[in-house]
Amino acid sequence: MTKYMAAVAIVLLGALPAFAASGDAWAEFVAKVEESCVAAAEGTFENPQAIVDPFGSENYGLAIVTGTGASGRVAAIICVFDKQTETVQIGGELDVSVTSND
Repeated sequence: MTKYMAAVAIVLLGALPAFAASGDAWAEFVAKVEESCVAAAEGTFENPQAIVDPFGSENYGLAIVTGTGASGRVAAIICVFDKQTETVQIGGELDVSVTSND
């Protein structure tokens, strides 16, 4: 009986991370990454908007932030959100114009 209870306890404990990373938790995570990345890009872009990877990597939230850059052209930056410290880092402006190889 003790072995059975121990096995049940292990299974239940193993399921806890799955419950913690459910819909509401992921929605909260996406909102936090979006808010942080848009705030970080406000000095770089006019009207920044973020597209957030809904899960990120193991340690980081990831987003692409677009907006109108200093040149007046639409540009993008990559934003990395540290899941542990909840701080962000942004890269430099990337030109998002599409070119054809034809």
